[in-house]
Amino acid sequence: MKINVHLATQQLELLDDTGNLLRRYAASTAANGAGEVCGSCCTPRGKHIIRAKIGAGQPENTVFVRRRPTGEVYTPELGARFPGRDWILTRILWLSGCEIGFNRLGKNDTMRRYIYIHGTPDSMQIGAPGSHGCIRMRNADLVELFDLVPAGTAVEIIA
Repeated sequence: MKINVHLATQQLELLDDTGNLLRRYAASTAANGAGEVCGSCCTPRGKHIIRAKIGAGQPENTVFVRRRPTGEVYTPELGARFPGRDWILTRILWLSGCEIGFNRLGKNDTMRRYIYIHGTPDSMQIGAPGSHGCIRMRNADLVELFDLVPAGTAVEIIA
């Protein structure tokens, strides 16, 4: 299997080993656009893999901080108490770049930038740029994707 993330259309596609489309999901990538440099808050382009899958078995809307469940479950009331918080919910697919000097190692390292595919509150817009660099998905879509792909799955982020 392979995942393609299209920045231009804000879509994530799951393909089988022969390139046939299995699923298509709306996504939200960086408000700052494409870029690989640490601190840019941009979504890194190029070839990646899913280095780690985090959150299996957690309920939808589980809140994660530093890749650990906090014990909180997101609600609109919790969101109202912390209006500026960048919510990482439900599951995490942690990405690692595969292209040395472009999205791996040095100041351009996707994994060291903590770039994930993760869930977001239902109230957040999906289908338009808005993240701080990660790829956001609706929680139900993310659970489905998480269950379909193993660690090591190729992910290509295309401008």
